Amino acid sequence: MENVTPDSKILIEIVKSQMPFGKYKGTLLCDLPVYYLEWLHNKGFPPGKLGMQLGTVYEIKINGLNAILTHVKQSLK
Repeated sequence: MENVTPDSKILIEIVKSQMPFGKYKGTLLCDLPVYYLEWLHNKGFPPGKLGMQLGTVYEIKINGLNAILTHVKQSLK
């Protein structure tokens, strides 16, 4: 099995960046609810950096790894 290390820069951006549009405009990406991320996933994430960030949050949350985001968020306080 490959040893994978998360990119801390991406995780920091996820806990600092806000959703720029839609129902959850202004909400931190890391705080978006799973059902909304699932809806976006089914609809198609936007292209570019935001899509990559949303996809990362989606994968973290559906795999039960929310503790990663919580840890990064707390370490920035």
